[in-house]
Amino acid sequence: MNITDDRIKFLRLLSEKYRSRQQVCTEIINLQAILNLPKGTEHFMSDLHGEYEAFSHILNNSAGVIREKVDMLFEGTLTSRERSSLCTLIYYPEEKLEKINEEGRNTEEWYRFVLQNLIDLAKMLSSKYTRSKVRKAMPSEYSYILDELLHAQADEDNNQFVYHQKIIDTLLKLGEGDDFIIALSSLIKRLAVDHLHIVGDIFDRGERPDAILNMLMQHHSLDIEWGNHDILWMGAACGSQACIAAVVRNCLSYNNISVLEQGYGISLRPLVLFAEKMYDETDPNKAAKKAISIILFKLEGQIIRRNPDYGMQERLLLDKVNFDDATIEIDGVVHELKEKRFPTINRMDPYALDPAEREIMDELEKLFRESEQLQRHVTFLYNHGSMYRKFNGNLLFHGCVPLDEDGNLKALHFGGRIYQGKSYMDYADSIARRAYFSDDRTQKELDFMWYLWCGSNSPLSGRVVKTFERTFLSDESTWKEPKNPYYRYQDSEPVCRMLLREFGLYSENSHIINGHTPIHVMEGENPLKANGRLIVIDGGFCKAYQKTTGIAGYTLIFNSHGMRLKSHQPFSGMEAALSENLDIDSQSQQVATLDKRLMVADTDTGEMLKEQIADLEDLLTAYREGLIAAKA
Repeated sequence: MNITDDRIKFLRLLSEKYRSRQQVCTEIINLQAILNLPKGTEHFMSDLHGEYEAFSHILNNSAGVIREKVDMLFEGTLTSRERSSLCTLIYYPEEKLEKINEEGRNTEEWYRFVLQNLIDLAKMLSSKYTRSKVRKAMPSEYSYILDELLHAQADEDNNQFVYHQKIIDTLLKLGEGDDFIIALSSLIKRLAVDHLHIVGDIFDRGERPDAILNMLMQHHSLDIEWGNHDILWMGAACGSQACIAAVVRNCLSYNNISVLEQGYGISLRPLVLFAEKMYDETDPNKAAKKAISIILFKLEGQIIRRNPDYGMQERLLLDKVNFDDATIEIDGVVHELKEKRFPTINRMDPYALDPAEREIMDELEKLFRESEQLQRHVTFLYNHGSMYRKFNGNLLFHGCVPLDEDGNLKALHFGGRIYQGKSYMDYADSIARRAYFSDDRTQKELDFMWYLWCGSNSPLSGRVVKTFERTFLSDESTWKEPKNPYYRYQDSEPVCRMLLREFGLYSENSHIINGHTPIHVMEGENPLKANGRLIVIDGGFCKAYQKTTGIAGYTLIFNSHGMRLKSHQPFSGMEAALSENLDIDSQSQQVATLDKRLMVADTDTGEMLKEQIADLEDLLTAYREGLIAAKA
């Protein structure tokens, strides 16, 4: 065996874990077996926008997959009503059990009936995983019992059946039926989805992004591709005052300041008191929105002037206002402003904060940076998130890869260097991480967090954001926000293939998966673009979008047989689900069908396992040739 000294050092380290030839052989056999299991099911969701109740239900029902499996398994043995009740029990076991107990239906016969159905369903879902992986997925307090019940083998005297019946008898005798149902339901939900992708925008609009993040932090396997609304909150947590002002303005605009005050312990009282003094508004929230809007436009102007390489000089509008008659000239047209009074504007320097505004922003920055819950959530977003991700042959990012008018990768200049395509996405990712983690972060990096939120060439935004016009001008023609050419080329298969190649993806089964731009289903828009090469999965979780999208969100499902897109109707609420067993109505659309079933060997995990097998085979050879002495 020809082997380098460095390789011998590595194999010696590996031998500390696998101390004998037998242990190495056992692990190789185990890994080879895993390679030949079906690939796990992936779910993709985007643009959750704080809609916790709908998201929670879709996560609990695995985007309708659990209902499909229940129907498949029990169609011949359970009525439709019984199947619906079983599904609700799996989605919300604690709440459903409480109702059943209140109604007096929790008889021993009922427990036996339900437990057997749950065990059968868990057996079905566990069949594509190794026994070891299923065991690790089990709630620890019942792992031994669950392992026994899920791996029963028929025998001629029915000894296994009797043994399992005794287990259930003892559980019920000890009063553990409810807790065991909860444990089984948890296992079923975990086995139904092997990995979850959140393709951006957890925050804003809806009231409970904090609750969504709490739920995601409990998920067994996921990744997050940052959205523009996520990066805004991340920038605020870093201490960017422009991001903080934009977060506060958004919360006031969407009337969900509770996420700030109750969710993250960030008080707006100083801002509200200041605004009530400065602006003639009976509604304190409207006054606060006016005050924070002016502060935001000032801070944005400072950033644009500090960073000419952003190319956003045309967004310097505050200094173009004629404060005498409250008008502004844009593109040769004079517009009247809806707001007539600007008590905090210094006409000699419109972008300077006055002392009271500075004090408010310094206090807000302190609150954002010291909010333990916000910092915990943002740390989670950094640890599990990124600007983009390649996963099992697919390219995931929230917004766009900036293109020029001809559909080529746009060259962008930052810090004296040129970036485009993948290099630009990598650059943006690295600056975002420095802004949060680096002890010597600079104002430049904090400014870039704001740019990622709303810069015209930001990969998370990709449009010219017209907040000033939407705030101050009645002429809605000025509100139109020009988009990067990427959005015009989304339906071009050659361009999409070029983008996949840019990120090193050449397979015919590779796709780009985006969120960010709601699909207007009611107008006939198709989420599948470029002959299925690109899939946009923003279907309108946010209630404000549902009138135009016509649906209430998408889930893209990628299992070992192919891809399909589930479109969801609005959720009736947990109470309706519990009392009437109502589920979200979902429709399925096939995206791609594979010629042969995908196995673990065909995935990114499979490539890592093959490398591990190669290392173990070298260690086995080293043991056999005496290059390394076995430890046991």
